[in-house]
Amino acid sequence: MDFNVKKLASGAGLFFTRAVQFTEEKLGQAEKTELDAHFESLMSRADCTKNWTDKIYRQTEVLLQPNPSARIEEFLYEKLDRKAPSRITNAELLGQYMQDAAKEFGPGTPYGSTLIEVGECERRLGAAEREFLQTSAISFLTPLRNFLEGDWRTISKERRLLENLRLDLDACKTRLKKAKQAEAKAACEGEMAPDFQETRPRNYVLSASASALWSEEVEKAEHELRVAQTEFDRQAEVTRLLLEGISSTHVNHLRCLHEFVEAQAAYYKQCHFHMQELQKELGRLPNAFALNSTHSKVPAGSAPDADGSPVETDTLKIEEVQAPATGTRKAKVLYDYDAADSSELSLLADELITVYTVPGMDSDWLIGERGNQKGKVPVTYLELLS
Repeated sequence: MDFNVKKLASGAGLFFTRAVQFTEEKLGQAEKTELDAHFESLMSRADCTKNWTDKIYRQTEVLLQPNPSARIEEFLYEKLDRKAPSRITNAELLGQYMQDAAKEFGPGTPYGSTLIEVGECERRLGAAEREFLQTSAISFLTPLRNFLEGDWRTISKERRLLENLRLDLDACKTRLKKAKQAEAKAACEGEMAPDFQETRPRNYVLSASASALWSEEVEKAEHELRVAQTEFDRQAEVTRLLLEGISSTHVNHLRCLHEFVEAQAAYYKQCHFHMQELQKELGRLPNAFALNSTHSKVPAGSAPDADGSPVETDTLKIEEVQAPATGTRKAKVLYDYDAADSSELSLLADELITVYTVPGMDSDWLIGERGNQKGKVPVTYLELLS
């Protein structure tokens, strides 16, 4: 081990000198070199950028991964330079549970078939979420983290070095000021003529010698001040260039923000599309709840009409259905709908149609009319206006 006592003592002395200078500045007993207003503005802007970038980064992490334990796990894997295991999303897990339940209940039952469709949709939503998380982590989180752990650490290091050199510069100024005061005092004492009867000649000689020593001390202090000023100016220029680079950081983060918004828009668009498709599928599946509700209205001990009725859903003849005198309403179509058979009416998004219901009809359906066309339409695809 190379233990340099001289270097250690020099470092300790430098630290002590800086500590004394810093303390005297806080107490108002020493002068402090002030940076220009533009430099101070750059430092303030950099601090503001760091603080808000850190807050945005932390909250984005919470948005993408609300589970604190999962975030800690990912952090540990990252520090250990190991790849984190793939984690299933909550939507994917829910979809798997629904599909497993459908197998138990029977995929041929209304409830089981619906569970299968909804479960598959949830798995698609989970896959879209996984893709969104990966894209956001790469395009948005990573650049923010690189700034905080890379560029900002470099800026902080150079700012600390600049502050240390500033303390050294002000300490040199203080030392030069004290040396000049001592030189002036010694010069005044040396100019006084000696009185050989009352004053020893030796005192006069010592005063002249002290004046020469202080002159040498002033020259040394001036040289140290020039060196300290040069080092401070050089470091100030380096720090200034780094602080001016914050503008480039803003431009880079702006681009990353646009990519994050695009990823969010694509994710929500996918979710909307999957939910629309799910609604279409559910509209085509048998609704056991509605059937049970209809059957429960039949009086006990009475049997259904063997000849059937033109208004029952199983034997509904659209051409025989007549609009009631009252009870018709206008409705706006929310989504496109393709008729599954001749009893249904195909729909186009944003069009207006007339709708009404007939006794005994499934509550999830209405009769829709558009000009001379008529047919069943799903209620979930409509917005009733009047």
